[in-house]
Amino acid sequence: MKIEELSALEISFNQLIETLLIKKAEGEHFTVRLSSERSQFTRFNRAKVRQTGCVADGLITMTLMADQRSSFRQFPFIGNWERDWQSAYAALQDLREEITLLPIDPYLVLPSGNNTSREIHSGNLLPEESVVSTVLELVTELDFTGLYAGGVVIKAYGDSSGQKHWFATDSFTLDYSLFTNSGQAVKGTFAGSDWDKPAYIAKIQEAKKQLELLSHSPKELPRGQYKTYFAPAAVADLLTMLSWGAISEADIQQGNSALAALWRQEKQLSPKFSLKENFQRGLVPRFNDLGEMAAPELPLIEKGILVNTLVNSRTAKEYSKTANGANASETLRAPEVKAGNLAFEQILPSLDTGLYVSNLHYLNWSDRPTGRITGMTRYACFWVENGEIVAPIENLRFDESLYRFWAEENLVDLTNFQEFIPEVGTYESRQLGGSLVPGMLVNDFTYTL
Repeated sequence: MKIEELSALEISFNQLIETLLIKKAEGEHFTVRLSSERSQFTRFNRAKVRQTGCVADGLITMTLMADQRSSFRQFPFIGNWERDWQSAYAALQDLREEITLLPIDPYLVLPSGNNTSREIHSGNLLPEESVVSTVLELVTELDFTGLYAGGVVIKAYGDSSGQKHWFATDSFTLDYSLFTNSGQAVKGTFAGSDWDKPAYIAKIQEAKKQLELLSHSPKELPRGQYKTYFAPAAVADLLTMLSWGAISEADIQQGNSALAALWRQEKQLSPKFSLKENFQRGLVPRFNDLGEMAAPELPLIEKGILVNTLVNSRTAKEYSKTANGANASETLRAPEVKAGNLAFEQILPSLDTGLYVSNLHYLNWSDRPTGRITGMTRYACFWVENGEIVAPIENLRFDESLYRFWAEENLVDLTNFQEFIPEVGTYESRQLGGSLVPGMLVNDFTYTL
């Protein structure tokens, strides 16, 4: 997006907030959230372009609050003041009629404070006309399938208390797979704000090595416990489960949290495991659904001990806690797991005999109170003997507790490097952020099928 287009959107958004401040009635409060993007999407299959195009999109979510009640409307935002205000005013009128019919919300939180911020992160993305040739130049002879999504994403916020935030970032993600003739696949992601050609070449070369290993006959393994190395992408999959009924203070208070035993100090994890929210990379906005600003860093688990949960203002009001800028769902937005001491070249020798797991899928809680997670191996997973990859494996289902694989007795080490595993979702809009995680080596991980 050109800078003048970006400026026009910001001017129109600011004018919308200022006009709503004038039009709001006494006793009314409002929040306005904008999600907008100008993105290029290119889909590949068998190393050919199957679909490509550019999307310009914007959506406003406006919430009206009055008499301890609230409701919201969504409408398109295009950066044309007259049409944007027409949509906003119609939504405001609808909300005023609807809100009187709704029940009282005892834990409704009204916008307050005077937080303001403006962040614009300019990147160095591939020119639209260069995406295809640059992505495919290393894989023309392979069955390469994937989706490139790149451009500027905008998140903005304004409310009746005067808070105002504007966040714009250039970013791209390439979510891809390389397939063998028999249907086995190596999966990878490449993302950032600056296209790094040497880094992309290294990723593809490593994927080609794994693809060659997949051509060997797969090995069937019986159920049991195996020493396992989880690559960063697999660690990110496991970490995602903490956003689903674990790290949320509301889930703790309601008895739904997988970390309840950690919270009660009945258990602790390995001193090698530390987790924090880290917004300092500038990949996602620090402001939440109420315009509140999270700290640049928030430690969650320090050396195996739970030191903070994610607490939003609604949970804080209901349970007399202190809010820390969490979003409405109290989920991880910028998680980082601290690196360990295991060097890349020592991964296979340290594993010795066991499983090398690149990716996981179908994760779910099998027993949330005990922190048990079930899922399956997927994409480029191998059997290792005496520090050498022997063969790919047939997919295995696992069922294991985070109180075991992140426990002191089973977590052997984390790698001394981290990888950024991006969010690649494009449902409704491009997702921002991701997880910064190391790989990890675990003893006696339980595979059930």
